[in-house]
Amino acid sequence: MIIQILRVIAVLIAVSFIALYLKFLTEVNETNKIWRLLETSPNNTTFTTKMVAELPQPVQRYFLHAIQPGTPLANSVKLKMNGSFRLSPDKPWLPMQAEQIISALKGFVWNAKIGSGLMKFIGSDYCFNNFGRMRFSIWGIIPVVNAHNQDITRSAIGRFVGESFWLPSALLPQNGVTWQAIGDNTIEANMKVDGESVTLTFVIDSNGKLLKMSLPRWGDKTEDGSHTYIPFGGEVLEERTFEGFTIPSQINAGWWFGTDKYFDFFRANIEQAEFC
Repeated sequence: MIIQILRVIAVLIAVSFIALYLKFLTEVNETNKIWRLLETSPNNTTFTTKMVAELPQPVQRYFLHAIQPGTPLANSVKLKMNGSFRLSPDKPWLPMQAEQIISALKGFVWNAKIGSGLMKFIGSDYCFNNFGRMRFSIWGIIPVVNAHNQDITRSAIGRFVGESFWLPSALLPQNGVTWQAIGDNTIEANMKVDGESVTLTFVIDSNGKLLKMSLPRWGDKTEDGSHTYIPFGGEVLEERTFEGFTIPSQINAGWWFGTDKYFDFFRANIEQAEFC
C-alpha cells in the first residue's frame, strides 16, 4: 500500500514538472517570437558628419566618437554579454550570461541565465509594443517571477532608453531625439517611447567617449516600496569598436545613481555585438 502511494506521488511530481517545463517552453517560444519581430534588415544609409552638423558641439563630439563616418546606420544590435547580477545590496553577486536585442524605436529582449548549480535562474526581460514583462524561473521549471503590468512597462521603457548607448544610431535626431548640451562634457537627449517621455543624460570626455549615463527611471526601490521616478544610471569602464560603432563594453549600473543610496546590481561585459 505504501509503495503504491509513493508511486502515485512520484507520478504526480513527474507530471507537475513536465507541465512546468512545457509552460517554460511556451514562454521561450513567445519571447523568441518577439525577438524575431525586433530583428531588422541591413541599412544602406551610412553615417555622415552632416547628420549631426546642426547639433551642439559636445553632442557632435559624442556621435563622431561613437559612429565612424561611412558606417551603415544600424536599426538594431544583437549583444552577447557576461557579468554578474545581484538582487539587493545584502545579496551576493551571481554570475550572469545573456543575449540581448535592441531595436530602434521598437524595444528590446534580454534573455539571461543568472546563478549556478541548483540556483540557476533562466528567463527574460523585454519591452515591445507598449508592453513590458519580467519572467524568470529556476532552471526553467520552478517559477520565481512573472511580472507584467503598467509599472513594469514604464520601468522597461526606462531600461530600453538607458541602454540605447549600445545602439548609437538610434539616438540620432533623425529618430526624433532632441539633444542639448548642458555643459562641455554633459549632454542631454529627450525622446518619447510609447507615450512615455524620457530624458537621458550622458557625461563624456574631451574625445566624446561616454563615461556615465543616467535617467529618471520608474521603479519601486523606495523605503515603502512605492513606485516613483528614481535616479538610475551607470559608469562605463571600457569601450570597444564593433563594425564601426564604438560602444561601452564594460559597465556597472544601478538604482539611485549619483546619490549616497546608490545600489549597483548589474555588471556587464560585452563579448559580441552584431549591428543590422
